[in-house]
Amino acid sequence: MGSLKTLELNENRYFSSDPVQRETASLLYQRVKDLPLVCPHGHVDPRLFAENSPFPDPTELLVIPDHYLFRMLYSQGIPLESLGVPRIDGGQTENDHRKIWQIIGENFYLFRGTPTGNWLKHELYDVFGIRKRLSGETAMEIYDEISKELKKPENLPRAMFERFNIEVLSTTDSPIDTLDHHKKIKESGWKGHVIPAFRPDNVTDFMFRNWQNNIDALSHISGIDCGNYYGFIQALEERRRFFKAMGATSTDQGVLTPFTIELDEKEAVRLYEKAIKGKATPDDARLFTGHMIMEMARMSIEDGLTMQIHPGVHRNHNNEFFNIFGLDKGCDIPTATNYVDYLKPLLNKFGNDPRLNLIVFTIDETTYSRELAPLAGHYPAMKLGPAWWFHDSREGMLRYREYTTETAGFYNTVGFNDDTRAFPSIPARHDVARRVDCRFLAGLVAEHVLDMDEAEEVVVDLAYNLVKKNYKF
Repeated sequence: MGSLKTLELNENRYFSSDPVQRETASLLYQRVKDLPLVCPHGHVDPRLFAENSPFPDPTELLVIPDHYLFRMLYSQGIPLESLGVPRIDGGQTENDHRKIWQIIGENFYLFRGTPTGNWLKHELYDVFGIRKRLSGETAMEIYDEISKELKKPENLPRAMFERFNIEVLSTTDSPIDTLDHHKKIKESGWKGHVIPAFRPDNVTDFMFRNWQNNIDALSHISGIDCGNYYGFIQALEERRRFFKAMGATSTDQGVLTPFTIELDEKEAVRLYEKAIKGKATPDDARLFTGHMIMEMARMSIEDGLTMQIHPGVHRNHNNEFFNIFGLDKGCDIPTATNYVDYLKPLLNKFGNDPRLNLIVFTIDETTYSRELAPLAGHYPAMKLGPAWWFHDSREGMLRYREYTTETAGFYNTVGFNDDTRAFPSIPARHDVARRVDCRFLAGLVAEHVLDMDEAEEVVVDLAYNLVKKNYKF
């Protein structure tokens, strides 16, 4: 099912087929296409920039880290072992990267119409100069072409960072991370701006794998005894100070629900002591996590770090799959989320305080017009994160603007973030977001909802200014 046809990127891709709107979108796009990329939330490994070593090969770079790719392939019966994805038990997986790439080529047709397919086409064309479509017939030729490109100095990680015109890139880091790679980047003299973000889930959620070991590590790295609740809170505050000194401007919590509750001190102490003894239940974890979201908001008011909440994902839904391959391997599923009730304790306590900058995400699209846009359209402390994860797509971004603009406007949103581990996909993802916003604004201009000069201002704000403002860059 391959093709030997030429790979092309149409200059009007993602714009409306209506000629008037297409022309307007194209004019708007000229205002943003060359703006620097601001990447406030993602999962690129900072080791890339600390070591600045050549990328090993196309498979190591583009396939093995990208759960979007192998999620689709697994759904079609292709075992992850054949794609070189490591097993937790160290069991055998394919280590011939050419064979893995061949599988990708033979099955690339599966990604037609998906954002993954569009991103990879953009990467192949724009980053590596490939001019043939990826297929079973062309897979080895393209593999060799990319391998040759990866040996060039302009494709070292730091040079690629500069070529992509990235102004700042934030990673996502655990409180027990030493941030040694970030230190090495800062001490290297390289001018690239790579910063950490504080992600405390592995110590705030009693049910997180190896929680007790993580608490021991937090005690060690902070120098504060976390054997009791008070020490635990002090250690988190100390680590936040350290992250901020290393350049962090934000925190992030990936929770199942946005449930918040303000426990009294005695109850928080009791739950923590129960967890330390290994006796915490899932209900205990839910209460304590809800309490800790409140505590993170308090800390953000005090230290100024922007606070992000990423709820609504049933992570590791496939138990057998999770036990074999572990975290972040593509078996996470969206779930319904209640923001109005669950965020009320937090917003009633902190939502009117302009010192808090709370960015809330969702992959439950039913909540955008019913809950999130009205909440963000009222509380000064709350903003809407962009279309995220499953909805980081042409269709998802359009729906996001349609569902939220009438109530929250543009200025209660925060621009775009790529949320990716696949470093070379960053320009492609930002390009999709900019083009879709141009398309949406072109429709408003065509229908005389906005004047052209207003749309020209808005599109620059959506692509660049809002993200810098809300993430305090």
